[in-house]
Amino acid sequence: MVKYVLGTMVGVALALVGVEARAHAFLDHASPAVGSTVATAPATVTIWYTEDLEPAFSRMTVTNAAGQQVDLGNAHVPPGHPDELQVGLKRLPPGTYHVSWHVVSVDTHPTQGTFTFRVGG
Repeated sequence: MVKYVLGTMVGVALALVGVEARAHAFLDHASPAVGSTVATAPATVTIWYTEDLEPAFSRMTVTNAAGQQVDLGNAHVPPGHPDELQVGLKRLPPGTYHVSWHVVSVDTHPTQGTFTFRVGG
């Protein structure tokens, strides 16, 4: 009987962990793609997430190899696309760029991350 109760408790605990893991907005994919090299400089960086975002608490910045900000400071969740975060970019010369993001899902769970992409030249 003790083994049955213990097994049931472990099962319930694992199920709850699974529910918690799905409640965070994780990066699904990005354009430019994470770690990619693009031939021409993009006008924007767009990231799609696994959950809808809270626009007021979600942000993204893009910097060059010297640490200078190269985005336009207009990161936003586009209307009608609650799982997407987008920021405009200045004209980018060839080089490596660092994207940093911090988002809060609509159920208030924060996540953050970074990635790079390269503009070839």
